Amino acid sequence: MSLVRDEDRDRAVELVQQAYAEGRLGPAELEQRLEQALTAASSQELEPVVADLPEERAVQIISTGGRVTRVGDWHVPRHLRVESQYGKARLDLSRAHIQHPLIHIELRLTYGGATIILPAGASADVDGVHTGWGRVICRAPGSRRPGGLHVRITGELTYGRLTVR
Repeated sequence: MSLVRDEDRDRAVELVQQAYAEGRLGPAELEQRLEQALTAASSQELEPVVADLPEERAVQIISTGGRVTRVGDWHVPRHLRVESQYGKARLDLSRAHIQHPLIHIELRLTYGGATIILPAGASADVDGVHTGWGRVICRAPGSRRPGGLHVRITGELTYGRLTVR
């Protein structure tokens, strides 16, 4: 039996709230599911809370050899996937429009590196990033702070470096 991670519990709560906002759940079911999500002690107890709710698909940015750049006032989705065979990625979240307290950025960069700039007070988890010949440098706090943005970064950079600041 595996314990529930804070990120998984938060994701379940977000999915339930989103389903209610879209009219797929009534008020009584919302309360019941939120209580189940918040009191679940194991992953097995959390699964039924969201089993019938659709998972939001990732927004994908795909480039073969060009640079992927997002800066200024841009909309950051809950789940962003960046793929590039030879290009680099630069994602500046410092002035971006971010609606969600927890976002997931998935990187699939073969020969390119990535730089992610977080807004003040944000935290980041880079434990899910794998590199072949590169390295991961994270200057942001790793543990989630109450009320602040938390960015979970996963993926693979075969020959590139990830810098989070």
